[in-house]
Amino acid sequence: MSRTPAPTPLSRPLLLLMATAIAATVANLYYNQPLLPSIQETFNLGDGAVGIIPAATQLGYAAAILLISPLGDVMSRRSLIDYLSILLTLALLAVFAAPDLFVLATAFFAVGLGANITQQLLPIGASLTEPSRKGAVMGTLMTGLTIGILLSRTISGSIAEYFGWRSVFLVTAGLAALFGILLHRNLPDNKPKVSLPYPALIASMFGLIRKHRSLRESALTGALWFAAFNALWATLAIHVTNAPFSYSVQQAGLFGLVGMAGIIGAKLAGRMVDTFGPARIITVALGLVVSSFVVLAVSGDSLIGLIVGIILLDIGVFGAQIPNQVRVLSIDPDAQSRMNAVYMLAYYIAAAAGSALGVKVMSVADWRGMTLFGLALAGLALAHHMLQQRAQHIAEQTV
Repeated sequence: MSRTPAPTPLSRPLLLLMATAIAATVANLYYNQPLLPSIQETFNLGDGAVGIIPAATQLGYAAAILLISPLGDVMSRRSLIDYLSILLTLALLAVFAAPDLFVLATAFFAVGLGANITQQLLPIGASLTEPSRKGAVMGTLMTGLTIGILLSRTISGSIAEYFGWRSVFLVTAGLAALFGILLHRNLPDNKPKVSLPYPALIASMFGLIRKHRSLRESALTGALWFAAFNALWATLAIHVTNAPFSYSVQQAGLFGLVGMAGIIGAKLAGRMVDTFGPARIITVALGLVVSSFVVLAVSGDSLIGLIVGIILLDIGVFGAQIPNQVRVLSIDPDAQSRMNAVYMLAYYIAAAAGSALGVKVMSVADWRGMTLFGLALAGLALAHHMLQQRAQHIAEQTV
């Protein structure tokens, strides 16, 4: 394998541009969620039919992780982002003008594909950063990701309240075009060291899984804790709209603001991972995730217990995410896009499974059963991580 040259220094203005672009891009995956009642009314859709809209967006994003993300290893990532920006802008305009459900769902699928810009910017950040700063840089980029996810629903709901739901996508199409231009002008044009035909490129991801134990460990550990995280968030609204809380749907949505604690976890982990190493930070963060489900199981019927549990969960999850992703993106500089694709695909599959299983468990065993389910997943993640670290330590001692 050819030796990768030292990365071009990543300036602070470029880092902030990339973090802002990540926030603006990932938000497109969630803008439609608070708008579903309005969209349903516009097209006279049933409850089942309107569910196609968020599903189409997420399916597009999943397809892009598998089929588009790896291209960043064999072509200029700046050029790839150019094409994705054009696709995203046109897709959002198609949503704005959609005359029927078929066009709307197709356009939202394309929005999911275009949002792959996020998964190209993360490897760029890693490739432009020396190892001693990689954690801090990834922390900044992931903070942008977290802010985009958390604020997307508030932004789209506010715009729609005054100008209608279609106007949201006219505004965001303009933002997509703007960031596409800014990224084209400011991103460096990398020259990939890998040359593979497309089928071999996709197939090579399975070879990377077999070759790199660290990739397998990171993907499995991350999948377990992210399944637990999504099980909680998929069932929280159900829990708080029933007794003893009996909150409205709007009040239930305010718990998303508590999730802003994840930003703290991301920033702290980003600052500390370069000093203490990924493994130690992940251990501490997973300890917080396990503790969160203990609190939610014991005190989840009180408002204070819920808030404390959610804060611990979000700090822990996002605090573990940064060092885990730093570890993945440090394995092979010439395969960063494919490494990230494997990792994020495992995350995405786990998120869907955790959500579905969490709702199912809660329907059978109520809130307490769901929290024990989340505790089991978090405990498995921590146990697997610690066993892998012990095995690595023993292997190093015997060399």
